[in-house]
Amino acid sequence: MVTSPLVNTYPLASYTFGTKEPKMEKDTSVADRLARMKVNYMKEGMRTSVDGILLVQEHNHPHILLLQIGNTFCKLPGGRLKPGENEIEGLKRKLSSKLAANSSLQPDWQIGECVAIWWRPNFETTMYPYCPPHITKPKVRSPKHIITCYLVSYSHLT
Repeated sequence: MVTSPLVNTYPLASYTFGTKEPKMEKDTSVADRLARMKVNYMKEGMRTSVDGILLVQEHNHPHILLLQIGNTFCKLPGGRLKPGENEIEGLKRKLSSKLAANSSLQPDWQIGECVAIWWRPNFETTMYPYCPPHITKPKVRSPKHIITCYLVSYSHLT
């Protein structure tokens, strides 16, 4: 018998997120982005980017928090790790930079299990939830972790 772990969800109104100035995309087109990825791959090897899955409740239904990029594109919060950076610490750094309010308080991100790893086998837009067996040198590895809890202590402000 397989038992599934319990994942708590909290109302979206229970969270306070920071507001950030919009960042412009580095590349003007998808082709430019893929060309930049190829140059970086030649210098650094396989890229690792990590994302968080933050489950929230809205209107009594579970939702996955996504970040809107421009007018038509959404993505999970997270991003590229620095070379040699620990996956969990890198995800915490990325979550803080993308979601935390601009203040001296640092969120206590609780990173749960890795639920999937997506792969980019070549310099193309498609990613797969597996690395095809004929690919010996994938270009991007992207694990997805459940964010089990987001807590910030404001007790010292009272």
